[in-house]
Amino acid sequence: MNASTLLITTLSLPLFLVLLIVLFRKQPNIRETLSITFGILVFIVNLLLLESLWAGTAIECHLFALFPGLTIAFKIEPLGMVFALVASALWPVTTLYATGYMRAHHEPRQTQFYCFFAIAIFSVLGIAFAGNLLTLFIFYELLTLSTFPLVAHAGTAKAKRGARVYLGILLLSSILFLLLAIISTWHFTGSLDFKNGGLFAQVSDEVVSVILVLFVFGIGKAALMPLHSWLPAAMVAPTPVSALLHAVAVVKAGVFTILKVMVYVIGIERLANLPGTTFLLYLAGFSILVASLVAIRKRNLKARLAWSTVSQLGYITMGALLATPLGIIGSTMHIAMHAFSKITLFFCAGAILVATHKTEIQDMQGLGKQMPITMLAFGIASLGIIGLPPAGGTWSKWLLLMATVETEHWLLMLLLMLSSLLSIGYLLPVSLRAFFPATAAVPLSPAATGSIDLAPKASLLAIVLTTLACVGLFFFADAIYQLASKVV
Repeated sequence: MNASTLLITTLSLPLFLVLLIVLFRKQPNIRETLSITFGILVFIVNLLLLESLWAGTAIECHLFALFPGLTIAFKIEPLGMVFALVASALWPVTTLYATGYMRAHHEPRQTQFYCFFAIAIFSVLGIAFAGNLLTLFIFYELLTLSTFPLVAHAGTAKAKRGARVYLGILLLSSILFLLLAIISTWHFTGSLDFKNGGLFAQVSDEVVSVILVLFVFGIGKAALMPLHSWLPAAMVAPTPVSALLHAVAVVKAGVFTILKVMVYVIGIERLANLPGTTFLLYLAGFSILVASLVAIRKRNLKARLAWSTVSQLGYITMGALLATPLGIIGSTMHIAMHAFSKITLFFCAGAILVATHKTEIQDMQGLGKQMPITMLAFGIASLGIIGLPPAGGTWSKWLLLMATVETEHWLLMLLLMLSSLLSIGYLLPVSLRAFFPATAAVPLSPAATGSIDLAPKASLLAIVLTTLACVGLFFFADAIYQLASKVV
């Protein structure tokens, strides 16, 4: 099977899975086994594509032309490969987690959940492998539409309200700003293809700065302030959906698109000298700091994690806007490092909810006695967000910090350091209080008798796998570093 066929295969598998899920909708064991199996298959195909990419094979596919000169096209390059590998690795693990969570929590419409989850992964792969801005935009919008029913999954008034905020902000930002940026790019350059060095060689700095601002504000999924409120609003969704939003798909699609535009549309050499870049850099710094300050004040665990994500996305956007190889490599690596850490944190939050019905952090005192594996995993994943060993986030945060030093952005360097200190304040106490409560420990429930952890077994296995990955990324970060280095 040649590389182009593999590319079409990895895009087709999630859609084929949707048909099978519908066919076996009344047989949940088969439905969920197929979902996990297809997730593993997609990951394997992406590994084969990675092998072809390392071998220097040109992997691209042009399907059809929507307009003269504008085709639906796919092309594999290192940045897209990183994103596709992260998403496809986490898809089967998230499905495994959801199997335990959705059943234990007695969630309704589970067939609908798995169908839209598969469509969302199809959209993510289309974004990762998009060969031009037109293809990327189509799949970017499809991702918004396919995740809307997942956010509204509970069907309550609160869920519907959160889903409307989610849909409204993401659609308005992409139509008002991103689409205008794409049209402007076509107008001034006559091309929407991704190109090393960018497309704007013959366009003035002032014009490119305006287009840059349109791109950054148009990519609402990156959750840069002030276009961030959809992310906390979407926390009404079930925890597996929160994991999808924060780690596997939506926000990662946003920061990936930011990186893709900076490297292959604007060009990092041009970006470094644009007058609009400094403004956006400090806006990213503002998002990092303010979101961290909000997170530390939140008492609801999922809300705290949501605001943490807003802050961490600012790291990736800032790294892209620093327009240096170190910044680009650090941001690319942080897509992977943050994904595994944050998905573990959300997995733990969901397990706590299912097992104990607790959502407020102050109610989790002494919980480590009932849920030792879950709370230990939470502590290890927290280190990844903070940027401390032995979690993979150590390396990406170090590279981003060095990029601020290299460019002599001393204020941004201080912001990154302060944000890491704040993340210690809002993450580590959750685990520490679970194991070393200031008050009397929560009494064991009858369900805890003879159990090593109260989390559903399938969910607990997923938590262990992603926690091991967080640690593995610390010791084996070189593979991601080498792939990320190829981006620049």
